[in-house]
Amino acid sequence: MNTPLDRVLVKAKSENRAALIAYIPAGFPSIEGCKRVIKVLADSGVDALEIGFPYSDPVMDGPTIQEAADISLRAGTGAAEVFETVKFAHEAGLPTVVMTYWNPIEKFGVEAFAKEMARNGGSGVITPDLTIEESREWKSATTSAGINTIFVVAPSTAEKRLGDVTAQCSGFVYAASLMGVTGARTTISSGAKDLVARIRTTTQTPVAVGLGVSTREQAKDVAGFADGVIVGSAFIKILLNAGDEETGLKEVSELARELALGVREGR
Repeated sequence: MNTPLDRVLVKAKSENRAALIAYIPAGFPSIEGCKRVIKVLADSGVDALEIGFPYSDPVMDGPTIQEAADISLRAGTGAAEVFETVKFAHEAGLPTVVMTYWNPIEKFGVEAFAKEMARNGGSGVITPDLTIEESREWKSATTSAGINTIFVVAPSTAEKRLGDVTAQCSGFVYAASLMGVTGARTTISSGAKDLVARIRTTTQTPVAVGLGVSTREQAKDVAGFADGVIVGSAFIKILLNAGDEETGLKEVSELARELALGVREGR
């Protein structure tokens, strides 16, 4: 693949650093507010963006992201708004992927979803609940559309299966550094480094670590062994707790700048 995501990961590698990947649900804190957040992230050193497709019954998302998704869903965010957000992020200069559970893809139409992602400048899709055994139709659709397929592996993933899953990944392999749901943590799991090392024995595809990073020091630690550092709940918490939008955007910018420094200090 030669998507914007692939190119930004190559660029980060050439600079001997990890890429900073931010997560924000489409439609949060509002449809237009989400665009303002994306613009701030693009201006504050973020390399790529993961847009969440808000879902009413998540299996991977912790309470912070669930709360944001509920706000987004109550505002009427659906597929049209997700793709509109992808287009906005792409035009803002951020390589963009969507994280979505399988049901919205199936409901929209497998081939149509992949085509719409590509049409709006999206680089790929993360599908945390799609098994590789059930992914043939999806792989065919994404190959035709020219977008990346990103699957999730966890510390519990067995050795044999690990290679089978990473062989189906393009763009990056999503390494869930902790067992459990998403959320900012005070410490990063010691298993994250081991998981990335295991993944690297099976593939040359870049590895991005998600679940837990919320500080510059944590970003630095993860950037020491991963190709990408994914940060979501920390940004969402800021926006949920901010007294007003301007304060929230200012604090998001400040955190993004700190994290951007962190990923540059890891090696």
